Amino acid sequence: MSSPMIYELQRPSQFEPNKTYPALFVMHGMGSKEKNMLSIVDGLEEKFFIFSIRGHLSQPPGFAFFTIQGYGKPHKEVFDEGIRRLISFIDYATEQYPLDQGKLYLLGFSQGAIVSMTIGLTIARRIRGIIALSGYIPGFVKDNNDVKSINQLSLFISHGEMDNILPFEWGLESSEFFRRLGSNVTFQSYPEGHTISLKNQLDFTKWLLQDLEK
Repeated sequence: MSSPMIYELQRPSQFEPNKTYPALFVMHGMGSKEKNMLSIVDGLEEKFFIFSIRGHLSQPPGFAFFTIQGYGKPHKEVFDEGIRRLISFIDYATEQYPLDQGKLYLLGFSQGAIVSMTIGLTIARRIRGIIALSGYIPGFVKDNNDVKSINQLSLFISHGEMDNILPFEWGLESSEFFRRLGSNVTFQSYPEGHTISLKNQLDFTKWLLQDLEK
């Protein structure tokens, strides 16, 4: 089976045969690329198989997972295709690599956070946790009547208080949306713009490693 997406893989240096490992699926922002996300997960490969995924759409100087028709409004058909491809990639990875299917995590920044939260809502029972950095949930995803209670899902959602790309309020709304569905949500705000600070990285890394041990 060939991969439906281009990706960078990092794995534990002390790999043990016949053992399964947690997995972290990492998704970049619009116009970025898979290699740009590796620095924020540096070191986690000693515990996780890390798949940093390239968006399938060209968006110079990098790539994207979907296109937008207006502020906070993705093109639905393009967006849905991106989600389908990403879920197909998760299927591929779980078939090809020794992954613990009870410990699959998603991590995304900006557009990557948007698709991470949507995947979590779409295949909630297969996902252990989500780290969503500076994203939002599209309206047509929230309106999907198939979304059920997802009280087994844990999330770390963060947003910059001075974000001039995606408003801070959208991060708050995302956290409240998941809380209403019964998810265990940690929300953190930072006095910054549309970026990932070292403090943010340290906080979500600590959250991830703690959740892994539950």
